Amino acid sequence: MADTTTQILIPETFQRGTYEFAGQIGLTWELIKAPLIVPLLTVGVYVSLAMSLMLFFERVYMGVVIVLVKLFWKKPEQRYKYEPIQDDLELGSSNFPPVLIQIPMFNEREVYKVSIGAACGLSWPSDRLVIQVLDDSTDPTIKQMVELECQRWASKGINIRYQIRETRGGYKAGALKEGLKRSYVKHCEYVAIFDADFRPEPDYLRRAIPFLVHNPDIALVQARWRFVNADECLLTRMQEMSLDYHFTVEQEVGSATHAFFGFNGTAGVWRIAAINEAGGWKDRTTVEDMDLAVRASLRGWKFLYLGDLQVKSELPSTFNAFRFQQHRWSCGPANLFRKMAMEIIKTKKVTVWKKFYTIYSFFFVRKIIAHMVTFFFYCVVLPLTILVPEVYVPIWGAVYIPSIITILNSVGTPRSIHLLFYWILFENVMSLHRTKATLIGLLETARSNEWVVTEKLGDIVKNKAAEAAKNKAADANKTKSASKLFKRPRFKFGNRLHLLELGFGVFLFICGCYDFVHGKNNYFVYLFLQTITFLICGFGYVGTIIPSS
Repeated sequence: MADTTTQILIPETFQRGTYEFAGQIGLTWELIKAPLIVPLLTVGVYVSLAMSLMLFFERVYMGVVIVLVKLFWKKPEQRYKYEPIQDDLELGSSNFPPVLIQIPMFNEREVYKVSIGAACGLSWPSDRLVIQVLDDSTDPTIKQMVELECQRWASKGINIRYQIRETRGGYKAGALKEGLKRSYVKHCEYVAIFDADFRPEPDYLRRAIPFLVHNPDIALVQARWRFVNADECLLTRMQEMSLDYHFTVEQEVGSATHAFFGFNGTAGVWRIAAINEAGGWKDRTTVEDMDLAVRASLRGWKFLYLGDLQVKSELPSTFNAFRFQQHRWSCGPANLFRKMAMEIIKTKKVTVWKKFYTIYSFFFVRKIIAHMVTFFFYCVVLPLTILVPEVYVPIWGAVYIPSIITILNSVGTPRSIHLLFYWILFENVMSLHRTKATLIGLLETARSNEWVVTEKLGDIVKNKAAEAAKNKAADANKTKSASKLFKRPRFKFGNRLHLLELGFGVFLFICGCYDFVHGKNNYFVYLFLQTITFLICGFGYVGTIIPSS
């Protein structure tokens, strides 16, 4: 009876056609697998292993150097001439060099007050300090709010200027460049730059400026970032782990061994003469900070990183904001490498060793290989070898090398060591986005100069909790309404979807199922967990997960 029903519902000719079609696909696969698929995938494995070894040796080198730096290197105050600038009743404020503070802004409704307030609270003579708010906002209401805040501080005797432009040409680089052209800043010797969510401590200038005053070959003093919202959700904890390695290891090693590293675009003090000699701010890429740093370094200027000088800032707490930021941070360096590789090779003002470090370590391995090997090896090549068992991946390349790299990456954030496994899965997902951005930068396609300002929420989360607690004691109903008032804007479900991540999630799930049935290496455990992470990111929910401490 069941066979009869099947024959009625599915005609015999259709069944025969389906079997024939499946047979044709299987036959075609067998015909092309040996002469085409296996050789291509084998090459992919060898290339991936080579890139893994490059990244491995880079991480080991960084690890060895940072241990030596921590154990044997002298502190910056001992390596360079350093003497605090003292207040002098007879000389007055003339003992302090004039300093310009630049705060670039773009529709910064949530954070403009804290950044302006922190800059105005710096412990530096008011007649030797110029604060410049460079507002490129397109929202008239926000522009008015920022201007009124500047006027409020000006009424207290602070030398603060509110500057706007007719167009946003050059984005942040254009605003900084335009700010330096103002006649009232021509007497300034140094410029400190703070993005709108950065909050320097009052003693920031007193700790940074003496290095520039007493060491005329230093162009830049860079401080470390600290994150006020690192514990907000799993997304911010993952970012903290990645950035802590950058500051704890990469910046420290570059400063100690080569006196060169990439300017982070904020929380740094520049010698204005060095900016001018390097050719000023340029908007040819989306990493104007790194562009200026490389050009200044090629002219012989030195950089100093101060790991114990820390500035509070904010991490993107929505997945969309983080994706846009990572696109800019991955695309920009690749595009800059394309534009500057030959200039670095041809320059005669720096040593061959420094050229090699800049091209190979700073750009090629960290800005290109690190993204590509993570994506191509662990999200493409390794899963495909499950479907093509003729291709062999050595266990040292699939497990041992990446495990050591991961452990070395975790040294920057020991408090999050329990989140290391989640961080690996999340970084693999983000490597897809970063690889795409890197290729866009290298090929200089349409999106290579895309600039989307990172969304900032300021103290809205703290305010929400404080307001809720306050109203709870007074009135439970008011608490509910206040909670709604401070609630983060809801996104439409369609805006959350990221089809590329979802597509790779499906691909990895298929590979995992095949490995579970036919595989020998038990990769399906990793593949299923990676699938879940891709799907979480694909549906845009990673920013809603709260981590356990």
